[in-house]
Amino acid sequence: MAKERTVAGLRCGQVLEHLSDYLDGDLDDATRTQIEAHLRGCDWCERFGAEFAGTIVALRKELVPVSLPQDVTVRLMQRLNMPLDKE
Repeated sequence: MAKERTVAGLRCGQVLEHLSDYLDGDLDDATRTQIEAHLRGCDWCERFGAEFAGTIVALRKELVPVSLPQDVTVRLMQRLNMPLDKE
């Protein structure tokens, strides 16, 4: 990355920290607006963000949701909720 810049009150690193949440629509309006302003003013983050978004879209198209039988799902969820010290 080129020298980190501050645009619209955010450093490039801060934008990158929130980029995934931004693409998922999981940010509050104020943060989303600030990130969009940064992206408009920072060509490096705009290019990186577009490439990152393209990668996410491609992955989502290629990944097929797995459908498990109900009993397997129940056992898996029970196992995931077990404390680590139990076997």
